[in-house]
Amino acid sequence: MRSIVGQERVAARGPPELFVLRILVTGHGKSLLLHAMREAGSVPTSDLIRWYGRLPPTALLALRRGKCQIDDPTVNIQMETIMERTVIAVDIAKKVFQLHWVELDTGCIERLQLKRARMLEWFANRTAALVVMEACGGAHDWGRALIGLGHEVRLISPRKVRPFVQRNKTDAADAQAIWTACQQPGMRFVPVKTEAQQIVLSLHRLRAQLMKTRIMQTNELRGLLYEFGIVLPEGHAALLRALPDAMCDAMCDAMCDAKARLPAMLMDSLDEQLRRVQQLQADIGLVERRLSQPMREIPACKAVAEIPGVGLLTATAVVASMGTPTSFKDAREFAAWIGLVPRQTGTGGRVRQLGISKRGDAYLRTLLMHGARAVVIRFKVGPTWPWLTALLQRRPYSVAVAAVANKLARTIWAVLARGQAWRPEAWQGAH
Repeated sequence: MRSIVGQERVAARGPPELFVLRILVTGHGKSLLLHAMREAGSVPTSDLIRWYGRLPPTALLALRRGKCQIDDPTVNIQMETIMERTVIAVDIAKKVFQLHWVELDTGCIERLQLKRARMLEWFANRTAALVVMEACGGAHDWGRALIGLGHEVRLISPRKVRPFVQRNKTDAADAQAIWTACQQPGMRFVPVKTEAQQIVLSLHRLRAQLMKTRIMQTNELRGLLYEFGIVLPEGHAALLRALPDAMCDAMCDAMCDAKARLPAMLMDSLDEQLRRVQQLQADIGLVERRLSQPMREIPACKAVAEIPGVGLLTATAVVASMGTPTSFKDAREFAAWIGLVPRQTGTGGRVRQLGISKRGDAYLRTLLMHGARAVVIRFKVGPTWPWLTALLQRRPYSVAVAAVANKLARTIWAVLARGQAWRPEAWQGAH
């Protein structure tokens, strides 16, 4: 005999809470469930049960008060508590938005299409609700606008939504999948970023794009000169130092020898290519100077920058990407969010630890790995911490770098979550 007893709970502030039961029915469990609903004490069925969607094979029930007994081992019952409020799922797009929600009073499933111009007006005329959207382009801007209207906004990763899309992928199916996914136990949500955080991340994206273009241009320049027997050193700074002398020597050879390695026509094109590379370098420096402004103004960036291996780029990117430190329950969860924890696989009770999972933000993980590499290199040129010395003695170099990057991520979370400055003595006795 399985017994589910719901008791009316009144919070200190706000409406009564609802007990939400997720019931999986198989076989004749549906008839037993309906009979238990009718026999659930003296409470009217309309006040006892509200239906969310179709019953078979799954049903979502909201139980306010009363008693429901189900004598069937095929009925699996899980219960959690939510506030009595409407959950509105929004599938955002450029022009047309698809909405999906269930009215708490009637239990009716509602679907609606809205144009972009009517979106805020429609939500302004509704009571406060829980609005759920996919964390895609424009989601943070809409989230800030809806929060300003008094709604609570949650963003969910598209990867978490995809398993709940039924059959064909349409806007209506996506909105229904968002509504279903957001109510799953243990679902993780993406915090809504502020406008300042998005500005910092935009500058990082622009710098990354300029860096990619600069690498392409310098590699092309190096490869073309190699075809004519001119070998340039690796690295951007070394190439810029050696390239003017190499081109000057080639130009002198062209003036003295008719069979010079580089003809005059190619020299002009290579000189133009060099000016483009130098302009890209100037643009990258300009973006970095703009990033130094939030570095000076935001206390969190200043606190994080005190940690060894964390500089301008890492400090601003971490503070802007993580949103609020309270979004993560502990430091390990933050490191796992970046993808700096071991990937696990196993069966039969035996679990094996593999390499780092590499999930999450690859750009942020790259910055932390570079910072960790700088910390490890410091070990070779001067005194360092005892735990790092022991780590390098028993583990390969790359493994040690990944471990230090994990430690950097955990330290960053601890500094931001606890509001304390980094203490050098904390790393002296660390393991």
